Amino acid sequence: MRQAIKEGVETSTRNGAYLIWRTGEILREDGGDLAELPSRRTLYRLLDRLAVGTHTTGSAVTRRSKAHGAAAPFGELTVSAPGEVMQIDSTPLDVMVRLDDGVVGKVELTGMIDVASRTLTAAVLRPTTKSVDASVLLARTVTPELMRPGWIDALKMSRSVLPHRRLLTIDERLDHAAAKPVIVPEMIVCDHGKVFVSHNFRASCRFLEIDFQPTHKGSPFEKGHIEKMLGSVATMFAQFLPGYTGRNTDHRGRHPEEENLWSLPELQDLLDEWIVAKWQNRPHEGLRDPDHPGRLFTPNQKYAALVEACGYVPVALSGQDYIELLPAAWRAVNSYGIRINNRTYDAPELGPMRRRDSGITAKRGLWEVHRDPYDVSRVWVRNHRGEWVQATWKYLNRAPVPFGDLAWDHVSHQLPKATEEELAEAVAALLTRAHTGPARPTAKKSRKAATAKKDRRVAARTKATTPTAATTPPPPSTQNEPAPHEPAEEDETMAEVIPLGLFDPLEDPWKRS
Repeated sequence: MRQAIKEGVETSTRNGAYLIWRTGEILREDGGDLAELPSRRTLYRLLDRLAVGTHTTGSAVTRRSKAHGAAAPFGELTVSAPGEVMQIDSTPLDVMVRLDDGVVGKVELTGMIDVASRTLTAAVLRPTTKSVDASVLLARTVTPELMRPGWIDALKMSRSVLPHRRLLTIDERLDHAAAKPVIVPEMIVCDHGKVFVSHNFRASCRFLEIDFQPTHKGSPFEKGHIEKMLGSVATMFAQFLPGYTGRNTDHRGRHPEEENLWSLPELQDLLDEWIVAKWQNRPHEGLRDPDHPGRLFTPNQKYAALVEACGYVPVALSGQDYIELLPAAWRAVNSYGIRINNRTYDAPELGPMRRRDSGITAKRGLWEVHRDPYDVSRVWVRNHRGEWVQATWKYLNRAPVPFGDLAWDHVSHQLPKATEEELAEAVAALLTRAHTGPARPTAKKSRKAATAKKDRRVAARTKATTPTAATTPPPPSTQNEPAPHEPAEEDETMAEVIPLGLFDPLEDPWKRS
């Protein structure tokens, strides 16, 4: 029976009847006599005794977590400075969001927390988390959170417990900052998600000289601080929003998508304000005074105490540094420019690099190109001097609205043999169609209607990470215009029409008719 319980750790949850049957099968495979088994009531009592604390017939997630937990006493990672150890993770947010034009969907939350002070340094909401989002999270971690219109003065750093005056003499960026510390990571702990183990995120960590430390597979307890934080966001923030779905289908209400939902940019602003106003000023259970265990510290108070002993080193990121955090690709610079995913980019500054070898033998002489997946209108190429050269998409004037790889790939699958110019026009038409809104509902949904709904969803997910572009007003309707044969509302008196005669060059002009 212990073997049957152990076999069910990674499988779906089954009841006690299956476990008793599996126990008999194990005995049969070992050559045992099933006639010597006790009664089923006795077997159930034995199963209850052996399955205590294992969640054998309960939640599969809890069962795996208990089975993969540490058998020895938990160790304590001692941290004494902000940024010494930080943890990053992502999870779906239990809130329905209105992406664009009424398209409703769910988003993912990616956050980073400092273990020493429990400061939530940054949190990003995206329809689908990509490696560039993790890099953007790093940039936001080392960048001050500026005050925004509508925030009260109590959220300013100058009015918080943080040592604003002393920090301002070191970092001028904190002049108009909100009450949230700026922490430079020294080590980042993450799981084996493809977003965090990607080449782009590792390159971003190397650029900022951050130690990258992935956990063991199937060991979420090794980054328990960020796991707890993501759960706290759901209970302390998400459940107060319209469109809250609960953690699973058992906790979901009826039609949460019909509530008055927030858009993605609005929800991001609300989350940023909640972090500054609530999370950073909430006493944390893990921040207790060793000499006075009954006293709890807030993340801001803990950071203020630690920075007095450890100091503060500002890291100012410029636009060039942000380009360094974008995903990289290696391409050749030809006479027509650079081609990435059937898109051609060109700029006059690429002249010295055309049809030239970059000198990097490990990359076969190709050039390093960085791009933003959420805006395919431009890329950046590193030249021989290490400077970034911006190259613009050749057909940018055909589709001036920035769109990402999601919209491009969606149209590319519909038109597999289309040229680059046709793809640009198709993507621009897709965004225009989606912005116009759905057509009149019909009694029976056709395949064409389902495709249009998918087009709107792709455009909405793309627009969630790009600036809103102005659209061309629709042409005036011609349904109410009068027909040509109908008289106008106000009849006017028509003058007498005198036809012109034919010109005869032989006719005497002085002859009277």
